[in-house]
Amino acid sequence: MKTSKRLEGIGEYYFSQKLREIEELNKAGKNIINLGIGSPDLPPHPEVIKTLQDESAKTNVHAYQSYKGSAILRKAISDWYKKWYRVELDADSEILPLIGSKEGIMHICMTYLDKGDEVLVPNPGYPTYRSAVKLAGGKCIEYKLREKNNYHPDFDKLSKSKLKKVKLMFVNYPQMPTGQLSTTGLFEKLVAFGKKYSILIVHDNPYSFILNEQPQSLLSVEGAKDCVIELNSLSKSHNMAGWRVGMLCGAKERIAEVLRFKSNMDSGMFLPAQLAAAKALSLGKEWHDEVNTIYRARREKVFELLQLLNCQFSKEQVGMFVWARVPTSYKDGYVLSDEVLYKSNVFITPGGIFGSAGEKYIRVSLCAPVEKFEEAIRRINNE
Repeated sequence: MKTSKRLEGIGEYYFSQKLREIEELNKAGKNIINLGIGSPDLPPHPEVIKTLQDESAKTNVHAYQSYKGSAILRKAISDWYKKWYRVELDADSEILPLIGSKEGIMHICMTYLDKGDEVLVPNPGYPTYRSAVKLAGGKCIEYKLREKNNYHPDFDKLSKSKLKKVKLMFVNYPQMPTGQLSTTGLFEKLVAFGKKYSILIVHDNPYSFILNEQPQSLLSVEGAKDCVIELNSLSKSHNMAGWRVGMLCGAKERIAEVLRFKSNMDSGMFLPAQLAAAKALSLGKEWHDEVNTIYRARREKVFELLQLLNCQFSKEQVGMFVWARVPTSYKDGYVLSDEVLYKSNVFITPGGIFGSAGEKYIRVSLCAPVEKFEEAIRRINNE
């Protein structure tokens, strides 16, 4: 059986391949310490778990759900955006719950792209942007994010490009993998750029609460709904990655358009999971402070590990990873990553998987206990 042409050039996701290799190494007795993937190892708040348990025990919650998601969850998302981002969203028409924000990336591409349409994607950036664009028949136009420019887009260079065929632009701040924060000025430039060139700006915003005291939304810029839709998620902010609860926010017209596609792809989320997510979104600052205290201690250990590897990095980055430039003695991050994996049984992510602009970098996840980082440091010291 021959696969479809849309799969040509779409390889297996890097982490899917690498996890299989790590599994084989573990079977051989290597006991690999995995510091690569950003899957929170901490649990959700106990009240969130209790809500799921209590609601699941009810007899009337197991049917198909609304394609638009529970009204309770949409109201919770609206309240959450108002409280933390100072953004007003109509719960009935400007919010679409998602089965994780990753599916939203695909839904957006399938909703708006025809064959040959172009999309601006960040380099380095989340690999799923590229894959989703290609699967939808679009063409990726990479824009490089450079350390010397604080990993912000070069709008002067973009404005000199041919933008007539560009329909979407993916952006992501706090940026993954670099951990770079946005500024109000950057967000204003993005909205102005989208309006000027009639480009829909897709802001992927799952990291805004991790080690960051001032969460920001691109929708907070005046007039942003004219050209911006925003993806968000409970995966990182509430330790609910496996629960698959995300959201798409924007003007009612955009939400309705994406819903036309999404409603043909699934039949809604399990209601108790939605109600538990609503509970999670009601948590206060003390929850985020508690989580960030843990991540802060872990980050210090990562800094220590990276100094041991003679990498260069900024201590100002946020999110649940640390991005670092590899020493000049290494060809690229892949070489350093493999050396540490095969000599010290520690896996760290090579930056090149996020695009060519990341080839001289590595990324370390904070999703492991302090003790794991200390053991990784000991292993690398003794290699």
